[in-house]
Amino acid sequence: MQTPWENRFAQRTQRMKSSAIRELLKLTEMPDVISFAGGLPAPDVFPVDEFKAACEKVLRDYGAQALQYGSTEGYTPLREMICRHTARQGLNITPDNILITSGSQQALDLIGKVFINSGDRILTEAPTYLGALQAWNVYGAEYVTVPLDDDGMITDQLEGALRSGPKFIYALPNFHNPAGVTMSLERRHHLIALADQYGVPIIEDDPYGQLRFEGEDLPSLTVVDNTFRGDAENNYRGNVIYLSTFSKTLAPGLRLAWVIAPVEVIRKLVQAKQGADLHTSTFVQMVAYEVAHGGFLDRHIQTIQKVYSERRDNMLDALAEFFPAGVTWTHPKGGLFLWSTLPEGFKSRDAFVRAVEKKVAFVPGGSFFPLGGGENTMRLNFSFPTPENTRLGIERLGWVLREMISEQNKP
Repeated sequence: MQTPWENRFAQRTQRMKSSAIRELLKLTEMPDVISFAGGLPAPDVFPVDEFKAACEKVLRDYGAQALQYGSTEGYTPLREMICRHTARQGLNITPDNILITSGSQQALDLIGKVFINSGDRILTEAPTYLGALQAWNVYGAEYVTVPLDDDGMITDQLEGALRSGPKFIYALPNFHNPAGVTMSLERRHHLIALADQYGVPIIEDDPYGQLRFEGEDLPSLTVVDNTFRGDAENNYRGNVIYLSTFSKTLAPGLRLAWVIAPVEVIRKLVQAKQGADLHTSTFVQMVAYEVAHGGFLDRHIQTIQKVYSERRDNMLDALAEFFPAGVTWTHPKGGLFLWSTLPEGFKSRDAFVRAVEKKVAFVPGGSFFPLGGGENTMRLNFSFPTPENTRLGIERLGWVLREMISEQNKP
């Protein structure tokens, strides 16, 4: 029965869809299900003791400020700390270039609110981060895509997409979600040059960049662009907006992230945020600063890198042992995910249904493709499950895939 409220929803709500991942996660709450579905950090690396001490200090020494309203831009010492960290990566900015947001998801929503008109084309990788699609669909975004390979976005195929006149390019160059791949340095330079040539700005989403445990660090697109423009010694005013988060390095429950952008962009995002939530929690920002500053965050990231490297290796070993011939997967050098591809003609959603019956879950890959496709792909998270559960879960998933291939090969 239709309620009176349903007749009053705004037209834009017709473009709202539930997150496929969030819906799938409900199924994984059944007892004994081993889940590779969520993008969850390992809870055993959360710095609980440090947070406890920081909460006590903030309330004891700064309680009145911490429990009060704050500025929309964010807690100044936290923004100054981000500036110092960013300078180590080769980008000189000031706190005026930074907006603190309530998680990266809010940053994506604010970008949609500020930049996207209904019908605007957004250029993304295929596959791409599902949360960005969910944030921007409500603003009427349309999509044009460029495929990925093991070296990230295939920039040799970028010019045709750029000729369609996209409002901006959205890219995840480091340890891509969902694909787990990293954009090569050569392609980073090529992307920046083409974006400049066609006058198209870039949104660089970098939640995992600090979680590298193999190979050399690569400069962010923001740094490459700043160098391209000859602005390496000046405050940032380039063609890239940069997003990152404390969700993967401290804890996702903080809902704490940041945007780096030219000052005029920050001003407009601040106005949009004022209409959304006034400001990110003062208390959370102050606690995060107390935990992170003084070198602790650097040391803690090294701990995370070690744990995730071992868990990635454990999953790769299990895949090699239990997955059938014809199934392939990426070899991520950091982050939380790897990407597996089934033989042509197989549907990962069918495999998901069978896998849940075997008490194991993953995310079918089709949801990550803005224009459809990817039905034979799946995303696997290696950061959250214990090594023992990873091995058992991959073994169960291997049974499912071998069964499906055997059925397909029957005369």
